[in-house]
Amino acid sequence: MNVEVLAVSTDSRFTHKMWQEHELSKMVEGGVPFPLLSDGGGRIGAVYGVYEEAAGVDIRGRFIIDPNGVILGMEVLTPEVGRNVSELFRQIQAYQHVQATGEVTPSGWQPGKPTLTPGPDLVGKVWQQWQPKMAFE
Repeated sequence: MNVEVLAVSTDSRFTHKMWQEHELSKMVEGGVPFPLLSDGGGRIGAVYGVYEEAAGVDIRGRFIIDPNGVILGMEVLTPEVGRNVSELFRQIQAYQHVQATGEVTPSGWQPGKPTLTPGPDLVGKVWQQWQPKMAFE
């Protein structure tokens, strides 16, 4: 998808090594194919608003950041609810489509589905080109 993936937590690099060898490698052959970075002290998490100082941990979050360092999307979840990787992939594809075409992607957009062309002609007429049910077809 032409993206760079980084995983960051307050765990030490030794904990990441153990997690990769004893857990992740059993879920994904060879372990996850991206770096696991240590945020000891929560400095990175604090910048992104996910560091919980009282517990000394980064809350689970994911961020889509463009090549210029602009946060395009983010999701923060408590540990008991897992993330949806398919939705992350869809969002990355949508951002890439927007960047490549200048079109915008409505709710639930999937590659190959209709997009919208922003501009004054669209104002008040989105309903003519897109309906909520299209997100689920």
